[in-house]
Amino acid sequence: MLYYIEKKWIKMLCYRSIEDRKGSTILSKICVLAEKPSVGRDLARVLGCTKGGNGYLEGDKYIVTWALGHLVTLADPEAYGEQYKSWRIEDLPIMPDELDLVVIHQTMRQYQTVKQQLRRPDVMEIVIATDAGREGELVARWILVKAKIHKPLKRLWISSVTDKAIKDGFAHLKDGRNFENLYHSATARAASDWYVGINATRALTCKFNAQLSCGRVQTPTLAIIAAREQEINSFVSKDYYGLKAYCKGIVFTWQDKKSKSFQVFDKAIMEQVQKNLQGSSLILQKIERTMKKKFAPMLYDLTSLQRDANRLFSYSAKETLSIMQKLYETHKILTYPRTDSCYITADIVPTLKERLKACGVGPYSRIAFQASKNIQASKHFVDDTKVSDHHAIIPTEQFVKFTALSEKEHRIYDLVVRRFIAVLYPPYEYEQTILEAVAGDAVFAAQGRIVKVLGWREVYENDDEDETDLLSEQLLPKIEEKTKILIERLQLTQGKTKPPAHFNEGTLLGAMENPVKYMAGESKALKSMIGETGGLGTVATRADIIEKLFNTFLMEKKGKDIYLTAKGRQLLDLVPRELKEPALTARWEQQLSAIADGRLQNEKFISDIKEYARKLINEIKDSTARFHHDNITRKACPECGKFLLEVNGKHGKMLVCQDRECGYRRTITTLTNARCPNCHKKMEMRGEGENKSFFCSCGYREKLSAFQTRKEKTSAGRISKGEVARYMHEQKTAEPVNTALADALAALKLK
Repeated sequence: MLYYIEKKWIKMLCYRSIEDRKGSTILSKICVLAEKPSVGRDLARVLGCTKGGNGYLEGDKYIVTWALGHLVTLADPEAYGEQYKSWRIEDLPIMPDELDLVVIHQTMRQYQTVKQQLRRPDVMEIVIATDAGREGELVARWILVKAKIHKPLKRLWISSVTDKAIKDGFAHLKDGRNFENLYHSATARAASDWYVGINATRALTCKFNAQLSCGRVQTPTLAIIAAREQEINSFVSKDYYGLKAYCKGIVFTWQDKKSKSFQVFDKAIMEQVQKNLQGSSLILQKIERTMKKKFAPMLYDLTSLQRDANRLFSYSAKETLSIMQKLYETHKILTYPRTDSCYITADIVPTLKERLKACGVGPYSRIAFQASKNIQASKHFVDDTKVSDHHAIIPTEQFVKFTALSEKEHRIYDLVVRRFIAVLYPPYEYEQTILEAVAGDAVFAAQGRIVKVLGWREVYENDDEDETDLLSEQLLPKIEEKTKILIERLQLTQGKTKPPAHFNEGTLLGAMENPVKYMAGESKALKSMIGETGGLGTVATRADIIEKLFNTFLMEKKGKDIYLTAKGRQLLDLVPRELKEPALTARWEQQLSAIADGRLQNEKFISDIKEYARKLINEIKDSTARFHHDNITRKACPECGKFLLEVNGKHGKMLVCQDRECGYRRTITTLTNARCPNCHKKMEMRGEGENKSFFCSCGYREKLSAFQTRKEKTSAGRISKGEVARYMHEQKTAEPVNTALADALAALKLK
């Protein structure tokens, strides 16, 4: 059954063996179920499972097998009746009493292997070793339900896959029954997305004869982008003016006495002040010196890391998560990436010195050594109450080998390590000096800073601090109050107010994490709730949601900026209002958390979801709106003959059939990594076969064949970074080569 595993747990036998039919003794074993092959092999190595099997490894005490992500999933609608094979609006809503589980066809072979190991008569206990979180629990439990396994369960709950973490985890296995509610929460999430997502998507697609999809996370995300675009389109830029006074090496800025603003929108006011002060002097009225202290930035959770990777390196959210998974699973040098916490727990503190030693090599040796001298566990980064499933992303105790890392992996590792070392440094301390001066009725201000303790900023050697103060920092000479300073020059400054920036992947992730700004009219309690529940989606799903919105052509990229497509805007006009609001997912996540905590029954939640889905479908059926394709071409689909649509995919332009049942699509242009020799921008690839050519926005064109010839000439004799890394690695591992002198010395027979 979907919602729970039968609770008649088999009590552990007191004996260490059982008897088979022939009467021989079979040693009882423990089967360990991992989520991925790479993690499974790491567990097997630590547990001494060396006997190779097809999809599993076995030792004296343990059998380790693994899934390939999800091996089991919820059945498609057609599993509940032949009539659902065709999409017809009259068949909606589809409301089976219970949702069935099916084995994913592509991974059927591995499922059979896992099932066979779990059902072995000598397996008396199962250890769930999938990712420690809601979705990881679901991966394992669905396999157990589908395979009809009712054996005692233990849970491995670790945040890194180093040998030490695995050994510690198996020494402190948790009772599987303690995670029943987490499993119920996961099934409730999956069921709610099925009932609402599948029914609403089919209803919209059938009603408007277009490939339209919606969901409780992706639709509010689109609505947030639409709200930002509306802000930008309705924004009216204004000119503003200011005044700077240059006096003996100090730059003073005019300040309004009432509003304290450094700018006005009336140019005539500033021109009059400038005219009145020509040849005047400033009298220094006040010198205010304040000691200030700034702590290091918080440790990374996944979303903040994805945002920085996008801002600094233009990596997509999906790409950053993929790199993190490699650093976690393959290299084992960073902890579990899918975390929403920026804190570590108190039990991690004793391991900090060892982690510093492991990562303190190469460019980090000096700063890591300095941090290790006096480790202070402060509330700034250690707080058990702010860690749920997993602590912040930090280095493991595994020593890093830089030659094994790709450039992208090194970049992400560098972000995490420097952030980790920085929180162990003392605060950045400085003395801030603010000067206030007057000239007649005009007030001026200047600001300076003297660094007292560089602190954590030493970790970021060439980093420029992001200042939001309107007064720019400057070096101030020694000066006393009541000093009279001649104004040497007055400069009128001018600027324009700027509209909000378009979302990019980094800022969109931030808006999904905290969508309170887009919840106008909602109660404070609901706004607070969506902050507590982590916003739209989870750290593990947001990257996939963004990818899906690109792949379904509901939004597109122009440079780094994200724009809604005409299809995306129309979809928001067609879906019911409630499905567009972040408040909906906030309410759902609140209830899912209550299920995980045992405060709410999942049956009650799913019953309410079904009722909501029925209401949603009726609203779509009764809609009088219409959908129009505004990107239709005059090119006929080679499959069905209907005109094709031209769409902007994430990586280029495509032709897609307008008939949702046809499904034909063809890429016509692709954004490549090849750079234009004139302006150095990335070029597009167009054409097919021998006609493939590169096109740049500056007007440059070049055939693929000519490009390849040019690259061969310019790269001749060059050595790639990969070849250098491999050579250096070989030199480190190679046996010493005997020189002629060494051979001669070896031949000597000394008595």
